[in-house]
Amino acid sequence: MDRVLKALGAAHEGSVGVLLADGSEPGPVYFDVGSGSDMPSSREWHCYDGRFGRPRAAVLRGSCSCGWRGMAEYPLDWTTLPDDKPLYEADVDLSGPIADYDAHLSVIRDAAVQLPAELTALLTELVHRLDGLAAEEPLVALKALADLRHVISRTGEDAAYELAAADVPIAQVATALGTSEAAARSYLGSYLHP
Repeated sequence: MDRVLKALGAAHEGSVGVLLADGSEPGPVYFDVGSGSDMPSSREWHCYDGRFGRPRAAVLRGSCSCGWRGMAEYPLDWTTLPDDKPLYEADVDLSGPIADYDAHLSVIRDAAVQLPAELTALLTELVHRLDGLAAEEPLVALKALADLRHVISRTGEDAAYELAAADVPIAQVATALGTSEAAARSYLGSYLHP
């Protein structure tokens, strides 16, 4: 998962999704663990194996927490899959749904604002230097990070106020950052209301 996307609210967490034979996307599978108020659940693809009254997946597809669903469907051949074992123990090829999700992430990254090459190089060098300092001179690294936090806070506040003054739509900000509108709103808010 791209660290920047993750830091901006995990708006694009990928998974292998499933569809049932009727074409519907099932809700979570609940696990009966006995008495108690907590009923664990999951949406992992391998939980839809038809065992213990669970729904049985008919096809797999790429899926993202932003709501995107892959158009390509990868049928499960239940004539070759075991009925009495967990689906995750079967040799199921997940490369198609994963590749589709990766393509979705590429579209998100391509739509995001691209940093100038010299800024990318500067940031790469900064990370390299800070990593070295963390190992060799941890107090210097921490002092540099404390100073960097101040710079980030001040510059982030200035940028957020400029966007607000220009009345830039939150949808445009979200696309530029490669995240959801809710995550973008929260991100801007973290600079405006620290």
